[in-house]
Amino acid sequence: MNKRWNNRPENSTWGEWGEDDQLGRLNLIDQRKVLQGIAEVKVGKTFCLSLPLDYPGGQVLNKVRFPPVIKPVIRNDAPYFNYMWNRSNPEHKDIGSDDVVLLHTQYSTQWDSLAHRGKLFDINGDGNLKPVYYNGFRAGEDVAIDEKHETKAKALGIEHMATHGVQGRGVLVDLFSEYGEFPRKEVGYDDLMRIMERDDVEVEEGDILCLWTGLDQMIMRMQGEPDHSINKASAVLDGFDKKLLNWIIDSKVAAIASDNLAVEAVGKKLTPESNGTNLPIHELCLFRLGVHLGELWYLADLANWLRKHNRSKFLLTAPPLRLTGAVGSPVTPIATV
Repeated sequence: MNKRWNNRPENSTWGEWGEDDQLGRLNLIDQRKVLQGIAEVKVGKTFCLSLPLDYPGGQVLNKVRFPPVIKPVIRNDAPYFNYMWNRSNPEHKDIGSDDVVLLHTQYSTQWDSLAHRGKLFDINGDGNLKPVYYNGFRAGEDVAIDEKHETKAKALGIEHMATHGVQGRGVLVDLFSEYGEFPRKEVGYDDLMRIMERDDVEVEEGDILCLWTGLDQMIMRMQGEPDHSINKASAVLDGFDKKLLNWIIDSKVAAIASDNLAVEAVGKKLTPESNGTNLPIHELCLFRLGVHLGELWYLADLANWLRKHNRSKFLLTAPPLRLTGAVGSPVTPIATV
């Protein structure tokens, strides 16, 4: 029996790494997996896998997240930006600049922490649903907000991902070459397996799965001013495909990242089979399996290089900010091939 729960969700990893585990399947990225990732470095070339953090631009993709706002700090009652130190001492020749950022942590290239998505679940097996997150950590108690609307994930915050380190073997699946930008394709298990077989892609336990859909190219092409066509473009995973969900369970991937908004199709309606969620991959990965999700990554350059060289694997280094209590984080992933 766990101190927080005695009934865990079906097909979950709750308790597998201890009753207080806050890493989920990141536990599978051990020294062996790091060495596997390093073994994929053949030429020493690196790729930045982040969009500019002020992209996609505007709020077309998400109405509640805003681009970053950068302002100067205030020093000596003045904006400390191109600040002339001769104001205080005529002999000073120095100038200085310092800034502060208002940053929505999941506006651009990001990781979701395991506190990003929870569920009402019967953790005690008594028929009463409780609002909880991965491994039974409680909303309001472990993931808290106070009367000043100051928030803190006392458990499952993104800092645990950062201190563990996110460095291992990445495996890229090229969905763009098959489906292009339009019409949007919801990719199910059969589609994914066919593409992986065609491209000779193998995913093993502890790998980080990266899905390239081409949405990153559209975002860059729109130069911070996306139109609504972006909401209907490029491939997304079909979270309502049970075979696909079972493959994620059986594959034991450590994390999943994509260049699109949510890895899976958003805006879907609940169905009797959808397990009470309209984001079944989020529910499975963040709530049940402890699989972190990365969104809005920039994968195009890496994907094209890998295809040209008949490769799919690489060393991936992608730690989030060590931002205590945050439920998501910007990230600047680096792929080394």
